[in-house]
Amino acid sequence: QVQLVESGGGLVQAGGSLRLSCAASERIFTFNTMAWYRQAPGKQRELVAAITSGGSTNYADSVKGRFTISRDNAKNTVYLQMNSLKPEDTAVYYCNGQVFWGRGTQVTVSS
Repeated sequence: QVQLVESGGGLVQAGGSLRLSCAASERIFTFNTMAWYRQAPGKQRELVAAITSGGSTNYADSVKGRFTISRDNAKNTVYLQMNSLKPEDTAVYYCNGQVFWGRGTQVTVSS
């Protein structure tokens, strides 16, 4: 079964941290770039961070230096460590691999 399942969202105060996890089917994960996107109310979905199968990463300018994407190939899992969170990081965060999407996890940062 092809699936992506996110976890780790929640409510946090500004300046706090959260770690998101995305467990993927092996078919999606292996040899493929994995990514995190987010969508805030009234805004388009945007790329937050991506990581290739070899470990190369790229980030949106708005999260550079605060967020870190990583992957555990043995567990078919990709992570997003989010530090120094800001209210503008509030959004639903989605895991993506190939053409597949998770259902999303809500991150809310209070000021």
